[in-house]
Amino acid sequence: MKWKEQMLSLKAYQPGRTTDDVKKEYGLKKVVKLASNENPFGSSEKVKECIRAYADSFAIYPDGYTGSLRTVISEFLQLDEKQLIFGNGSDEIILMISRAMLEPGKNTVMAAPTFPQYRHNAIVEGAEIREIELLEGAHDLDKMANAIDENTAIVWLCSPNNPTGIHITDSELRAFLDRVPQDVFVVLDEAYYEYVTAEDYFDAREIIKQYKNVIVLRTFSKIYGLAAFRIGYGFADESLIAQLDPVREPFNVNSLGQQAAAAAISDQSFIEMCSSENKAGLEQFYAFCKEENLDYYPSEANFILIDFKCDSNELFEYLMSKGYIVRSGAALGVPGTVRVTIGSKEQNEGVMKAMKSFLTETVKR
Repeated sequence: MKWKEQMLSLKAYQPGRTTDDVKKEYGLKKVVKLASNENPFGSSEKVKECIRAYADSFAIYPDGYTGSLRTVISEFLQLDEKQLIFGNGSDEIILMISRAMLEPGKNTVMAAPTFPQYRHNAIVEGAEIREIELLEGAHDLDKMANAIDENTAIVWLCSPNNPTGIHITDSELRAFLDRVPQDVFVVLDEAYYEYVTAEDYFDAREIIKQYKNVIVLRTFSKIYGLAAFRIGYGFADESLIAQLDPVREPFNVNSLGQQAAAAAISDQSFIEMCSSENKAGLEQFYAFCKEENLDYYPSEANFILIDFKCDSNELFEYLMSKGYIVRSGAALGVPGTVRVTIGSKEQNEGVMKAMKSFLTETVKR
C-alpha cells in the first residue's frame, strides 16, 4: 500500500479505559471514571426530555446546515449565523482546519504538552511541528510568537490548557495576537470555557471582532454532558468561516445531537450548578494536595493535574484496582503526575482516599 510516509509510525488516538473493562479485569462491581473530563452530573433534564420526545425518521439525513442549532447558538452568543461552523465534536473542526491549511513545507506552532490532536493532525498532513514547552503549566506565548515565521500556517492555543488547566489571560492573549501576522491562522480552543471563573479571562467574542485570523472552538462534550452525541462548534469572522466550510463533510452533525445541543444550551441553570460544584470539587483537591504536600496546578477546567513524583502508570493501575479510572501523566507527556477529572463530592472523596492509601503503601516500601 502506498501510505504517506508519516502514517507508518503514527498511532491511533488511545482513549481511556472503559468502566466495563476495569470491572472485568479487577473483579469490581463499581467503577468511577475520572479520566476523560466528562460531566459527573450528566446532562440537563431538558436534554433527556428532548431525546424521549424525538420522533423524526431515522432514515432522513440530518440538517446539513445545522439550521435550528445554528440559530439557537447565534442568539445565545449574539453572533451572526454565518460566523458559526459545526463539527462531529470540536475534534472534527481541528481536523478540518489542519486539512485546509497544513501541508509539507508549512509549519504549525503549539504548546507542549497540550491537546494531542493538534500534533496528530499535523503529522498526518506532513507539516513541521514546532512545540514550545509550557512555562509553569502555562503557554509560553513569548517563545511561541518567536517560533512563527513566513511558513507558519496555524498556531494552536488551548485555554484552559489540557492537561494543566492553566488559562490565558485577556492581556496575555491580546499582547500575543498583536505579534501574530494576519495570514497566520490562530485556533483558540475553549473546550472547558464554561468552567472558567477567573476574572482576568478574555471574552472570545470580542477577540474575533478585533482579530480576523482567530477562530474559537467550543464543545458540548464537557460541561453540557453530551460527549456521546459529538457536537462541537467554532466561531470566527464570517470570511474565515466561508473559507473553511468547504472542507466540512456533508451532514457531519447528527440529528439527535443537534436537538440535544439546542435543548442543553437552553438550560443555563444546570450549567451554573455544574460550574459551582466543579469549583467546590477543585477546592477539595487543593486541600488534599496541601495536606499530602503534593504539587499541583490551580485549574480553571474540570480536572486537576497532580504531581505524585512517582511512576504515573503504577499509580494509575493502583487506582484502577480500587475502582477509580484516572489519566496517567505518562500518557500526557507529564511523567510523575496523574490528571483527575473533578467528580461529585462523594467521587472526589473516594479517589482521594485511594490516593492516600497509595501514598501510605509507597512510604512503607
